[in-house]
Amino acid sequence: MNELPIIAIVGRPNVGKSTLFNRYTGFRRSLVADEPGITRDRVVAEIQVADKKVLLVDTAGLDFDFSSDIDRDVQKQAREAVLSASAVLFVLDGRDGVSPEDEAVAQELRKSAKPVSLLVNKLDVPAHDVKSADFYELGFEHVWPVSGAHGRGVWAPLEALAKDLPEPKPSEKESAIVPRVALVGRPNVGKSSLLNRILGSDRVVVSNEPGTTRDAIDVEVQNEGRSYLFVDTAGIRKPGRRSRLAERGSAIMSLRALERAEIALVILDAETGITEQDARVLGLAQERGCAVGVLLNKWDLMKQSSEIEKGRLFDELARRLRAFGSHETIRISALTGKGCNRIYSVIDRLAKASRKHVATPELNRWLEDVVKRHEPAMAQRGPRKKPVKFFYATQTGVNPPRISVFCSEPRAIKASYIRFLENRYREVFSESGVPIKITLRSRRHD
Repeated sequence: MNELPIIAIVGRPNVGKSTLFNRYTGFRRSLVADEPGITRDRVVAEIQVADKKVLLVDTAGLDFDFSSDIDRDVQKQAREAVLSASAVLFVLDGRDGVSPEDEAVAQELRKSAKPVSLLVNKLDVPAHDVKSADFYELGFEHVWPVSGAHGRGVWAPLEALAKDLPEPKPSEKESAIVPRVALVGRPNVGKSSLLNRILGSDRVVVSNEPGTTRDAIDVEVQNEGRSYLFVDTAGIRKPGRRSRLAERGSAIMSLRALERAEIALVILDAETGITEQDARVLGLAQERGCAVGVLLNKWDLMKQSSEIEKGRLFDELARRLRAFGSHETIRISALTGKGCNRIYSVIDRLAKASRKHVATPELNRWLEDVVKRHEPAMAQRGPRKKPVKFFYATQTGVNPPRISVFCSEPRAIKASYIRFLENRYREVFSESGVPIKITLRSRRHD
């Protein structure tokens, strides 16, 4: 793993930390809203600052007035981010002035003895910069007036902080690409519990309250000398149930995680079986080109179920999954660890299949054989019909495998025939759970 220096963005809730994080990373990776407590977990992104790469960490707001167990867990995550950081961007609200909460956070940061840049945020015009003078009383040398919403003055403090950080420690780079694995599913099926089981630590906030995880969190894991990048995501609810802003944002974060992932592990609840929403999540993963494995979690709770009940569960699972092709399904328990050791072999198989490249001569022999067995409907040319001629096929990409098939009349071929080609490709070259994208083109580059 690359040991890049870490810069943590900290401060009390609702001062604009996630807005700044999104400004620095260049995309809406964190949820942003005028509602305290939207960000609960640490969110990490690798960014370039001047001539140096750093890991930037967005955190939940440091808050010293919390009562519930989940708030204590959230605060633990925020403090761990400060402890692991090489330097800190301390964000405050310039419109509110110095608050007792700011003073409490400042006291903790001074104890850490880490380099700190103090950003007085929400000063949208230069005329308001005078307000930043009040914040020197917190005892930090570097105080910067900024506006995260407008991007005014935000890069100078980050560059100044990064300049004095140590160079990344050299590490041996693996020749293989690190698989990026998204853990997806309905809320409360055990995604965060499974990630903590894989990590062997409470890296992600876990609670029985549905929707605990709101952001997508990337964590690199080593297993038997190989690296894997896991993305824990917020659960995807039905659109009609996303009444709160954070829930709507969580669904967006999950979809973006799928877009960035190579592999999706769809987690189901063994007690409730597969639901319409589970099938929808699986469909979303496939639409975004992810290789898919299915994990049937909470299998430890099925001990009291009869073999007939278990058989019905698997029959229903097979029936619902049939529309998406075949998928490997493994039974696990994130609570006890049962079956979790098989997850890496599933990932390895899916990654290998998703990255597979088939040579053009082999593809063309396959195409010739398939078309000979079943030709498409003839193309209508005015009052006459003409047979469609296929010329050649070539693979144009991986993750997922993408095949371009050149023919005389691509617009005349129905979607059902393209699905037929995709199914025949899977039979010969692919494996269960790996999507395939076949595009028809003419030699005139239509």
